[in-house]
Amino acid sequence: MRKNNRSLSSFLLVSLIVLFSGVTQGQTKDSSTRYLSIDELTALVLKYHPIAQQASIQIGQAQANLRIARGAFDPVASFKSAEKTFDGTSYYTYQQPTLTIPTWFGIEVQTGTEQVSGNRANPTETLGKSSYLGIQIPIGRDLLTDKRRTDLQKAKIAKEASYTERRKMLNDLMLEMQIAYWEWVRDVRLLSITADALQTVRKRFQFVKESVRLGDRPAIDTIEALTQVQQFEQQWNNAMLAFQTSQWELSQYLWQEDQRPYLLPENCRPTPGQYEKVIESNALSSAEPFLEAARSSHPELLLYDFKLNSLAVEKRYRTQQLLPKAAFTYNFLEKGLGWTAPKSVLFENNFQYGLSLAIPLRLSAERGEFKKIKYSIQSVSLEQDLKKWQIENKVRTHFYEVQNLLNQVSLQQKTLLNFQALLRGEELRFRTGESSLFLVNARETRAWEAAQKLEEVKAKHLIAFQKLYWAAGMLNK
Repeated sequence: MRKNNRSLSSFLLVSLIVLFSGVTQGQTKDSSTRYLSIDELTALVLKYHPIAQQASIQIGQAQANLRIARGAFDPVASFKSAEKTFDGTSYYTYQQPTLTIPTWFGIEVQTGTEQVSGNRANPTETLGKSSYLGIQIPIGRDLLTDKRRTDLQKAKIAKEASYTERRKMLNDLMLEMQIAYWEWVRDVRLLSITADALQTVRKRFQFVKESVRLGDRPAIDTIEALTQVQQFEQQWNNAMLAFQTSQWELSQYLWQEDQRPYLLPENCRPTPGQYEKVIESNALSSAEPFLEAARSSHPELLLYDFKLNSLAVEKRYRTQQLLPKAAFTYNFLEKGLGWTAPKSVLFENNFQYGLSLAIPLRLSAERGEFKKIKYSIQSVSLEQDLKKWQIENKVRTHFYEVQNLLNQVSLQQKTLLNFQALLRGEELRFRTGESSLFLVNARETRAWEAAQKLEEVKAKHLIAFQKLYWAAGMLNK
């Protein structure tokens, strides 16, 4: 697995160097076209984009918080020492090393030794050296759960939620990146279509000038042809501006390993044939698979589940806080610093025990916290139901948008073919003297507009596909 990860990292790095060498080495210009596919872009974004890095950092933070919560169950070694001497009299000397071991069940195990000496030591203390082994058991509040166990359970839930939060962040990031990429593809195609049209009208202008020189056409046709050239030159400038803008916007998603941004070089273009590939691999017949995926694994809905699980843990803790405070402590005692198995029953000899009990008379704070957590659970449940309905409606909306745009693409392709056929026929008539340059220009403009419309609808169709997967929470699944 590590070998595969190293291979993938090497591949991505080489791809970056090859793709962007025109940027990092500004002195050298390479006129050859370089191609960037959506799959290559996705791999680069997931590996190097700052938001992708932040999503992974959140997981690390959740793991750190879990370690902090587990620290409440770490064994604790302590040492107490005290001595008092006054007017030549040794009152007491006291030393007590202790080891306390918390357990998951709320029971604390304690063991240690005591060394007490002096003429006026506390009479309840055992003079000399002794050792003990004991336990402290909550028998009321904190019996089934306590603050330590609650915090640990919530930290575990937060750790699992961090992976889902990462999915949510990447799902949103992938949608933004996909929109920027397909808009870039659209603008590249529009620039290419406009450049082809400009080349065609320039050739026609030269043809008309020659025809006017030979006396075959009136001089006014020269102005008509030149006007068409000027109009398409303006359209080409607009298309170039749109292309450069979308290319710069797409560059926002390109970063290298040391967190330095990249700027796409001017000779970079999208890989051809991607529209057909996406359509063929995403034949849709029903919205139900997307609805089922959204209901079962949408990251936003799963995050609500984690919230509810965390609140349920907190509710169990608040329920425990309604009970009286009670604890039982028992220690086996042994003379000297050695330890042997007890030779008597629990309450016969060499023991020490204690029982504490406290009952808040009104439990105002505890009852308030319990009601507060109940209201929080109700609020989150209502939010989850609303979010679920909103997500399902988004899935349905984008599914029907995809279907509608697919029909629009098919219709626009047919429309473009018809306009191109009309243009070819009008050009043939023009060359034979049966038509005017005005009609040719009009046909050409309509064909160019139809080609533009087709590319715009294709881009909308591809973006609608991504929005459908995004709405179902599947863009980075």
